[in-house]
Amino acid sequence: MLRLTGIQLPLNHAPEAIARAAAARLRVAPDQLISCTVVRRAHDARKKFAIMLIYSLDVEVKDEADVLRRSASALNVKPTPDIDYRFVAHAPESLPTRPLVIGAGPCGLFAALLLAQMGFRPIILERGKEVRDRTKDTWGLWRQSVLNPESNVQFGEGGAGTFSDGKLYSQIKDPRHLGRKVLTEFVKAGAPPEILIEAHPHIGTFRLVKMVENMRATIESLGGEYRFESRVTDLEIETKGESRQIRAVILASGERIATDHVVLAIGHSSRDTFQMLHDRGVYIEAKPFSLGFRIEHPQSLIDAARFGKNADNPILGAADYKLVHHAKNGRDVYSFCMCPGGTVVAATSEEGRVVTNGMSQYSRAERNANAGIVVGITPERDYPDGPLAGIAFQRKWESAAFVAGGGTYAAPAQLVGDFIARRPSTNLGSVIPSYKPGVLPTDLSPCLPKYAITAIREALITFGRQIKGFDMDDAVLTGVETRTSSPIRIKRDDSFQSINTKGLYPAGEGAGYAGGILSAGVDGIKVAEALAQNMLAANA
Repeated sequence: MLRLTGIQLPLNHAPEAIARAAAARLRVAPDQLISCTVVRRAHDARKKFAIMLIYSLDVEVKDEADVLRRSASALNVKPTPDIDYRFVAHAPESLPTRPLVIGAGPCGLFAALLLAQMGFRPIILERGKEVRDRTKDTWGLWRQSVLNPESNVQFGEGGAGTFSDGKLYSQIKDPRHLGRKVLTEFVKAGAPPEILIEAHPHIGTFRLVKMVENMRATIESLGGEYRFESRVTDLEIETKGESRQIRAVILASGERIATDHVVLAIGHSSRDTFQMLHDRGVYIEAKPFSLGFRIEHPQSLIDAARFGKNADNPILGAADYKLVHHAKNGRDVYSFCMCPGGTVVAATSEEGRVVTNGMSQYSRAERNANAGIVVGITPERDYPDGPLAGIAFQRKWESAAFVAGGGTYAAPAQLVGDFIARRPSTNLGSVIPSYKPGVLPTDLSPCLPKYAITAIREALITFGRQIKGFDMDDAVLTGVETRTSSPIRIKRDDSFQSINTKGLYPAGEGAGYAGGILSAGVDGIKVAEALAQNMLAANA
C-alpha cells in the first residue's frame, strides 16, 4: 500500500477524480489501481473563489514495488505508515493494589481505558456526577441561574471538553500516532467515522455525551470501576529521607483508598485540589495562560468572509478562523477555541463568579459564530506571587464579571462598536447574544486588566481588516474568558511521575501537559503506559 499526500482537486470535483488524480501522481493507467482510500481531507480557502480540497490517499496498485521505485524521489509518495496501536504492557494475574485515576475528563478517560485494556482494572474517582446527571445540573445554571459547584461545565464525567465544540485536532508532535488511537476509540464509542479523515474533525456536545457513556461501559466490562461524587481531599505520602511515595488517597467521605499509583487528571479548574497538592508538598509551578472575552458574529458573516461564493457548501460546513495580533503594548492577542455555529455558555465552577466558554453541536447550525479573544499573560510579569497566584488572578476578574453582570450569573456584555469607542453599551443590536442565563449590556473595561483592554481594542480593529465585518458595531463581547488553560504546572520527570512524589502521575490539561480533547487523550495514553510499565517493574 502506498500513501499519497498533497493531492489537490477543485471543491466540486467529480467522485472519480480522486482515483484519476492518484493514477496521474503515480504515472500509471487507472486500471492499475486496485483500491484508493481517502485517509485525510482538508481544504485550502486562501483563494476563496478557487477553494481546493487537499487529500491524502492510501492506494493499492499493481506492481507496487516497481511503482514505488519509479517514485522514490517523490516526497509525496511513500509506503503507507504503520499506525496500528500496540500495547506496551499487560497486567499479571494479581497486583497488590489497583491504580487510581482521579478525574474522568478526556485525559482520565483514556488513561483509564488504556489501563483497563491492559488488564490493570483501574478505579476512576470523579468528584462530579455521571454525564447525564451532570448535564441536568449544567442546564440548571443556564436556565435557572442555579450553580452546583460539584457538577457543572468543569466538573463531572467527560470533563470540560463535553461542553465545547468537541474539536479533535492538535498541534502536538505525535510520532507514534497516538492521536489515531484516540480517534479510533471515539469511533468505536459512536463518533461519526469521518473524524478519521477530516483535517479538523469535531463531534459536538450531544454526541460526546453518548460516547462518554459507551466508553465507561467498555472500561467497566474490562474490570474498571467508576466512583462518582468521590472528591479527593488529601493524599497520604510516605517520606523516607528525600524520597516521597504516594500510599493512599483520602476522599471527602473520609474513606482511605490504598494505592502506589495515581493518575492525576483533575482538569484546569480543580483549584481546591491544586491547593491541597501544594499543601502536601507536591511540586507545582505557575505557568502562563490567557484571558479575555467571547466575541459573537453572525455565522453568515464569517462564512462569506472566508468562503465567498462557496459559503454554505456542505463540504466546507460552517467557516472558522484563527487570528493573532501583536499589540503595541507588547501583548499578544489571539482567537481561542473558535466555535462555528455555536453558543457562548456559562462555565463557572465557583459561586459569585462568571466565566464564559464556547460550545457547538455536531451540526454547527446555530445562528452565531463565537470565539475567545484573549490576551497572553505570564507569571513573571502579571502574577509573580507564588505557584498558585494565577488562580487568585483568575478569581479576581471572574468576580468582577459577576458584579458587572448584576450578580445573578448573567454575563456583562458590550457591543464591539461601543467597546472600541470607550462607551458603555445600554442595549443590544442585530447580533443576539447566545449566553444563558442572559447578558447585561454594560462597560467591560472593569472586567480585565487595563493592558488587556487596550490590547483587545487594538486587535479588534486589525482583525476587522483581516475578516471584513469582524469589528462590526453590533458584534457582541461577553465577559470573561479565564479558563483557557491551567494556571499551574505539576512538573513531572521522564517517567511521567511528579518530580518529587513517586507514584503520582500528573496528566492532561490540569497538570499543564495538554490543551484540548485530543492532546489530553494522547497524554492520558502516555501516562497510562508509563504507569503500567512502572507497576510491572515494581512487582517483578
